[in-house]
Amino acid sequence: MTQRALLRAVTGTVIAALAAAPLQPAAGSSGGASAPDAASSFAVGLRVLRLIDSSRTIKLPGGRVVPRTLLTVLRYPAMGSPGQTDVSGAPAARGAGPFPLVVFGHGFAVTPAIYSRLLQSWARAGYVVAAPLFPLENATAPGGPDESDLINQPRDMSYVITSLLAESAAATGPLAGLVDPAHIAVAGQSDGGETALAAAYSRRFRDPRVGAAVILSGARMSGVGGYSFTRGSPPLLAAQGTADTINEPRNTYQFFVRASRPKYLLRLLGSEHLPPYTAAQPQLGIVERVSIAFLDGYMKTAPAALQQLLSLGNAAGAAQLQAEP
Repeated sequence: MTQRALLRAVTGTVIAALAAAPLQPAAGSSGGASAPDAASSFAVGLRVLRLIDSSRTIKLPGGRVVPRTLLTVLRYPAMGSPGQTDVSGAPAARGAGPFPLVVFGHGFAVTPAIYSRLLQSWARAGYVVAAPLFPLENATAPGGPDESDLINQPRDMSYVITSLLAESAAATGPLAGLVDPAHIAVAGQSDGGETALAAAYSRRFRDPRVGAAVILSGARMSGVGGYSFTRGSPPLLAAQGTADTINEPRNTYQFFVRASRPKYLLRLLGSEHLPPYTAAQPQLGIVERVSIAFLDGYMKTAPAALQQLLSLGNAAGAAQLQAEP
């Protein structure tokens, strides 16, 4: 699915400017307090990792070939008050871990920065959240964003998983013992949702370490050998704005229908493509609460969380949740 022209036409220069903003702590962070938006147990630590996959390369506009590098924003449960957010280098709350890992893919022509509130909510709730900057699709890519690189992004997600598992398995280091290797989820929005869907279910890129998927206004992509939604596939949470003209609702509904149980579809009534995952309320709050309950149910084996999904996902005039556990 080609989204380049539609995304630029709809979001325009405002989103481009926001997306290009440098990665930095949220206002009032760096040890300061800010009110949590969703289920909250931990402070949020922040690290930026430079992960270099030397087995793959990219070609820069001038023709120079360089290793495929993934600048990755890592948020994690940290020591301190739950109101502390994006505290750079904060000590991890290792005593409460290890924690499930969520790898998140951003959309075309943006960066992970615009999803900060959602990713912070997951880290507060007890998840290590890794958001790589895809090297050629992001807003600040050399020569401009290139959507033809989408096919390479599922392997980026797998490389991030491999790298973080290695960091966690090390005897020492800031991430030692932090990640639970048995509980890994992928998530993403728009092209990042397509990336996560391929990493979880496609025949060519399926990563067997992935145990759940959260797909936000995503779709299937071509060139992945088709999709296998067989019994025993990772549990699925799909969210979709009903007024989305970039990823039309039918794209989400098509893969949701084919997916095996357990699966959940969150319809965001009247919502467009990007706002319900970045700033629009009450939709963002609904997405936070529903996604945390879904992840808790399947990544932390918490049946009580799944029992709350319908009440969390059904809000008059704002959202409807279809549950097929």
